[in-house]
Amino acid sequence: MRKVLLIGAGRSSSSLITYLLDKSDSENLHLTIADVSLDLAENIVQNHKNGTALELDIFNENERTKAIKNADIVISMLPAHLHLNVAKDCLTFGKNMVTASYISGEMKALNEEVTKKNLIFMNEIGLDPGIDHMSAMKVIDSIREKGGEMLLFESFTGGLVAPECDDNLWNYKFTWNPRNVVLAGQGGTAKFLQEGRYKYIPYHKLFRRTEILTIGDYGKFEGYANRDSLKYKNVYGLDNILTLYRGTIRRVGYSRAWNVFVQLGMTDDSYTIEDSENMSYRDFTNSFLSYNPNDSVELKLRHYLKIDQDDIIWEKILELDLFNPSKKVGLKNATPAQILEKILKESWTLKEEDKDMIVMQHLFGYELNGKKYQIESSMVCIGDNQVYTAMAKTVGLPVAIAALKILNGEINTPGVQLPINKEVYDPILKELAENGIIFTEKNTPYLGYNPEIING
Repeated sequence: MRKVLLIGAGRSSSSLITYLLDKSDSENLHLTIADVSLDLAENIVQNHKNGTALELDIFNENERTKAIKNADIVISMLPAHLHLNVAKDCLTFGKNMVTASYISGEMKALNEEVTKKNLIFMNEIGLDPGIDHMSAMKVIDSIREKGGEMLLFESFTGGLVAPECDDNLWNYKFTWNPRNVVLAGQGGTAKFLQEGRYKYIPYHKLFRRTEILTIGDYGKFEGYANRDSLKYKNVYGLDNILTLYRGTIRRVGYSRAWNVFVQLGMTDDSYTIEDSENMSYRDFTNSFLSYNPNDSVELKLRHYLKIDQDDIIWEKILELDLFNPSKKVGLKNATPAQILEKILKESWTLKEEDKDMIVMQHLFGYELNGKKYQIESSMVCIGDNQVYTAMAKTVGLPVAIAALKILNGEINTPGVQLPINKEVYDPILKELAENGIIFTEKNTPYLGYNPEIING
C-alpha cells in the first residue's frame, strides 16, 4: 500500500483524515497519524484497518527520520515554525511534502534542491492561504485568457460563527486560535494599493478603517486590512494593478468595538503585568485607566474613550464581564493580551451544539476592449459540528486532495510552491465544489474602489 504520513493531528485535521481514510481502499492508501499525543492519534484512527496511530516527538531526530523515511508522501500540519526539519528530512529521503502554511524564507531557500530532486513541496494549500489563492487565480487567469487587463483585486476571508448560533452582541466566536485573534494586525503597518496610490494603516488605526461587504443571503460584513497586501502583486502577476487589498472579515460593528481594546492597550503582548494572577477582571481593566478615587472604573473608561452610555459598544463591553470584581485572572506573569484572551474565551468559545462559518469574497475589476467590468466571487461554508467544522473542512480538504493528486502524479511540476498554477487549482477546486465548497460569481458595476469605506 502507498504510505501517507500525517504529522500533527490538531483541530484542523478532522476532514483531512476522514477524506484520506474514506479513499484508502480505492486509492490503496495506508495513513499514519503521528502526534506527540498517542491518545489523540488513536482516538482519531478509531482502529481503521488502513490507519495507524504513532506517537512522535518532532524534536526526536531518530523518530522523525524513521517515520518520514517509511512514507511515500508527508503532510505536515504542525505549527509553521516546525515545518523546516520535516522539509529537510523529506529532501534527504526524496519525499514529496504538503503543508497549509505560508512559505517561509527558509522553506523557499530549499527550492533549488527540491527542484533538482524532482520533488514537490506544496505549501499554502489550506483556506487562507490556499483556497483564496486557487479561487482568485482561476478568475484572474480567465480574465487574462480573454485579453483583459486587471485593474482591481480585493480579497477577504473570515472565520465566524454560523448565523443560527450567533447569540452574542459581538456576532463573533473563536473558530481558530484565539491568540491569533487577539494579536491580529500587530507586527507591522497594513499596506495596500488604492487607485494607484500606496496606502498605509498603522495598528492603532486599523480597526477604524473598514470596508463594507454584502455576501449573498448572509447580509452585510466588514473587512479590515491585512498586514501586507502588496506582496501579492508579484505572487499573482499583478504588477500593473491599480487597487490591491486583502482583508479579514467580521460582522459589521465588530471592529469599532475591538478598537476599544487596542486603544486601552489590552492587546499588547510585549510585557507582563505585576501580580496578574491575583488581579480581578475589574483590576485588569482599571490598570489601563487614570487614577481617580471619585469615579468608577466604568465611568473612567467611558470618558476616556468617549463612549456614550446608550452606545452599542458599551453594551458589548459590559457583555464580556470586564468590570467583575470577583473573577480572578489566575494567570502568572501574564501579558495584557494573554489576560484578554482568557476573558474572551469565556464568552466566545463555541458551545457543543454551535457551528462555525467560513466566508470568503473576491472582487475583480478589469478592462476589456475599452470597457471596464467587475466580478464578485463569494463562498460560504457552514460547519457540521464541533469536530467537522467549516474551518477544518476548508483547511484540511485542500491539503488532502493535493496530497492525493501529487501521489497519483496528477500534479507533477517540481519545486517549493503555492497553488497558483492551473495544473494545481483546476482539479482541486473542482473536487472542493463536489464537497460543498462552492464559489458563486456575479457581474457588478465597476467602481474602482469601494465607496462604502468607513474613514473613521
